[in-house]
Amino acid sequence: MNDFAEQCRREWRRLGVPDELADEMAQDLASDLEEAAAEGLTLEQYLGTGASDARSFAASWAAERGVGTAQQAPGVAARRPRFLLPFTVFMLVVLVVTALLLATGQPKLSLIRSRTTSTGITSSQVLHATSAAAPVEWILLVVALAALAFATWTWLSWRRARATALA
Repeated sequence: MNDFAEQCRREWRRLGVPDELADEMAQDLASDLEEAAAEGLTLEQYLGTGASDARSFAASWAAERGVGTAQQAPGVAARRPRFLLPFTVFMLVVLVVTALLLATGQPKLSLIRSRTTSTGITSSQVLHATSAAAPVEWILLVVALAALAFATWTWLSWRRARATALA
């Protein structure tokens, strides 16, 4: 059971819980676990489902005490994912280009009927003209909008994590 308390102590340190508080919490846990063992209880009987995962048990205990809730050390700002800026710029370019292509209707596809008369003159008649890439452009537009929604959500999550880390 002391191994469980030691795993919790390591997790508290990883979460940025001050050493003296982590030591106090680990001592309290170790003494509670020793008392439970003296009464004949197993770790699972005493802690319930928390006994299967020391890291999440330690994180929830630290959160209840109001310490160590950030995933990085105190005072360290959350880092923006490296892919976020290039991904956002690329999706904005895709969105603008796709919108322009849809607005201009390029490239065009035409169904033409040609006739050659007995005198050798060829006449052409356009039966139907449409944008050849419209279905692909609409799909690209929807994908770009969805990707930009994801990028916006990621930017906002990063800003919230950064604000929490700096607080």
